[in-house]
Order: sequence, then structure tokens, then C-alpha cells
Amino acid sequence: MDLIHPDWDVRRGVAAVMSTRNTRETELRAALPADPAWLKQVHGTQVVDLDSPFNPEADAAVSRTRNRVCAIRVADCMPVLFVDDRATVVGAAHAGWRGLSAGVLEATVAAMRVPGGKLHAWLGPAIGPKVYEVGDEVRAAFKENEAFTPTRPGHWLLDLYAVARERLRGLGIERISGGGFCTYSDPQRFHSYRRDGTSGRMTAFIWLT
Repeated sequence: MDLIHPDWDVRRGVAAVMSTRNTRETELRAALPADPAWLKQVHGTQVVDLDSPFNPEADAAVSRTRNRVCAIRVADCMPVLFVDDRATVVGAAHAGWRGLSAGVLEATVAAMRVPGGKLHAWLGPAIGPKVYEVGDEVRAAFKENEAFTPTRPGHWLLDLYAVARERLRGLGIERISGGGFCTYSDPQRFHSYRRDGTSGRMTAFIWLT
């Protein structure tokens, strides 16, 4: 079974995994402790607490309950997973350019109610900085100038990973891993909406054990 595990230094109390286009659904379900809490993702900044009744129209989730599975679906957007040092709370965010620019990472960390210095973050597979071309309207939505490289007039290459790292460090999070994938450039392993027009989705999962 082709699964990706965060390469973070978190030794116990949490489990996390991400599927690829080669992951079999039945095998994946067997690896999870319970049915995931699926969200209706809308490229916004709403964060839901899975331990209380919630509206599924959201782009991030947090939980403090053992074996309650946060899930984020992507096919070029970036999934970002969080856990604190003591493994008392987990978070998961859907960070495409809209959510990222609007503050979905900041909102997720705020909902976790843990200082950034006590958090670990993992940047899951997303479209990479060598191929993600965007227009001036996307460039105008960000303050991170160094994340953009000009290409042709009115167009830029955007490094989602660089933006995420800067935002997370601004929240006091220094233990950041992941960020070395490109969904667009690896059709054998990843779905990519930008590459294929229509596509399936991969899912990043995290839960307390």
C-alpha cells in the first residue's frame, strides 16, 4: 500500500498518514481507527472542532479526542498537519492559495490553543514551485514577495511551501517538515487538478492514539 508518513520528530501519541493515487481504499480504511470526519472544503478559513457538533463546510479541523480522525482532501492544494509536543491536540488544514492567503493556517493554530513553539507542522504534497504558475491577481493576495518568481508578463511561479513556512514561523512554529513533493510533476503517484483538468483526490489524515 502506497502511503506517505510525515517525516517529523514526533515519537508517540499521534498517527498521521496520507494516501496517494495508488492507495487502495479498503487497505486505507483498515489503517484508520475510525471513520474520518469529512469536511466540505470551500477554500476558506473556517476551522471546526470535531469534539463538538460542527458544520462540515470548513477547511480545517482540530481534535483533542483519541482516535478521532481529521481528514483533508487535496489534488494540488497543500494539506498541513499539526500536533503539539505532548500529543494532546491535532489539527489539519486545507491550504490552497486562497485559504493560505486568507489565513487558514493562522486560524487552525488559534483553534488548537497551544503556543506555536510547542507545535510540529508537516507540509504534505502540493503543486510545486517550479510549475505552479499564477496570475497577477494571486500575486496581489500575498505579502510574501520571495515566494514569487516572474515568468511571462502578468504571471508568476508561486511557492506554496515557502509561504506556509513563513506564515508558520510567524506563529512561532519552527519544527516544520515536509514540503518536498510536487503533485503536478509526479503523475505516477499523485492526482493533480492543474495537470489533468479533472482528477481524484488524495487525503491526509491525523489522529491522537
